[in-house]
Amino acid sequence: MSNLLHFVALTGPLFVLIALGYGLARSGRWPASATDTLTRFVFAVVIPAFLFRLMSDFSALPTVDPRVLAAYFGACLAVFAFGRGVSRAAFRHDGVAQSVFALGGVFSNTVLLGIPLVQVTLGDAAMPAVTLIVVFNALILWTLVSVSVELARHGAFSARQFAATARGVLANPVVASILAGTAFGFTGLALPGPVDRALALLAQAAIPLSLVTLGMGLGEVAIRSGWRESAAMAAVKLVALPAAAWALAGLVGLPHDETVVVVVMAALPTGANVYLMARQFRALEGPVAASLVLSTAAAALTTPVLLAMLGAPVR
Repeated sequence: MSNLLHFVALTGPLFVLIALGYGLARSGRWPASATDTLTRFVFAVVIPAFLFRLMSDFSALPTVDPRVLAAYFGACLAVFAFGRGVSRAAFRHDGVAQSVFALGGVFSNTVLLGIPLVQVTLGDAAMPAVTLIVVFNALILWTLVSVSVELARHGAFSARQFAATARGVLANPVVASILAGTAFGFTGLALPGPVDRALALLAQAAIPLSLVTLGMGLGEVAIRSGWRESAAMAAVKLVALPAAAWALAGLVGLPHDETVVVVVMAALPTGANVYLMARQFRALEGPVAASLVLSTAAAALTTPVLLAMLGAPVR
């Protein structure tokens, strides 16, 4: 019980900041254009600065067990198939809607919530494993849903589509900053003092700005009908995916600390990119939007419980 209360105390302020952002957006006094500008600033400047500075000291960071990828994305693939089955059996969705529903059950909010959450609860030692998941997350899962949708629509998926997805991922400022920082870390050089201090100041703003921005983004999402689908999607995301990740981590023999990272990242709420995919494919836009809010609100309760169940180190 003491560990649970400890993790409630650690994670509670994070979700308070999300609620603050949500309240600002829903108040009607904060224009959508300001939310968009702040979101772009966080994605393009603040989080990349934090990740570049972290990875620039690559030699001092713990090595990453490659089984992290097997456990995390193996669970995503299994639960994606499970989610499609739930979508088909419970809601009679077509192939495109099944793909979007399944993506909502496996695509975590790894950047705006995952990075701050792990930084606060597990510390710098866990960050290399987190960055590895972040780098491959969009590439693997965007490709997966694109293949699933194209097969449902046309029965084929082209190499050109995969290349376009890969280019988009590599051009993402978050991914680019991780790769650039890691490359700099391999040189063994130290960042110049003024540059390091400037990046450190930006990095200090990464956690609060990310969380407030996340809340504001959720407040801008238009929630429509489809609460049964939303609840099912959130349940797949918050229960089925972390359970599968935990099981696969044990199956591949992943050490305890890496297992905690993998399961916590799997237990994050649904990422906003799923809503963009839903709009692109014109399927389940309302249920996905509601699931973003529902899964994030529920994660405020499930996250500290999960950390206590995993026996995460108390910091």
